[in-house]
Amino acid sequence: MRRPKHQQLRPEPLIVEDLLLLLLDDRTGTVRGEANVHYTLGGAVLIELALLGRVELDGKRVHAVAGEPLGDSLLDAAAAQVAKRPKHVHTVLLDLGLDLEPQVRDRLVDRGLLRRERSKVLGLIPVTRTPAQDLPYEAALLERVRAVLEDGVPPDPRTAALTAVLSAGGTLRELHPAIPRSRAVTERARELREGTWGAAAVNQAILVAAVASIGGAVAEAAVGGDSSS
Repeated sequence: MRRPKHQQLRPEPLIVEDLLLLLLDDRTGTVRGEANVHYTLGGAVLIELALLGRVELDGKRVHAVAGEPLGDSLLDAAAAQVAKRPKHVHTVLLDLGLDLEPQVRDRLVDRGLLRRERSKVLGLIPVTRTPAQDLPYEAALLERVRAVLEDGVPPDPRTAALTAVLSAGGTLRELHPAIPRSRAVTERARELREGTWGAAAVNQAILVAAVASIGGAVAEAAVGGDSSS
């Protein structure tokens, strides 16, 4: 998705920002355990649009729902992208998620959740890292996800969506030991992927379609990696 010319941020981080924050290694700022991060990030944006009532699913195609500006440059750009014409969920995730990671990193830096460090390798090659800056925020975010998965705490829509996308992308295992590996956690994650947390019907349809598409992309990448090794 094309970067907006001017960044306007909602007061609270978007689902996609929380998602990338958890996907990044705190020390190096590199994405961990996620080969198809563009699909995962695109899914988070699409689900947020659904929660805001700006998209709906008609069969297998995503349609835009008209409305006032959302007050966030990334979300408004995403809504405009979807509004161009109805497309299959898989295509929408790619449209929204392609080249999105650098934009979301910049937003996390602007919010003080990451910091930007510039250095040179061998004194010549410029390198930029974005390690974690606000560890208490990330710890609280992880605790909300853990409480939903392990303790069975009823999730709010945003935490449910975040957890479902993490699970679909195969990333929950990368968050161990903060997120335990157990049969109960796996089962609860499956329930969230299926939208069984009291979501409105339209939101549930988008969530289920998005996480299924993310899971399919991850599985396809895994098969491709095995065949090329």
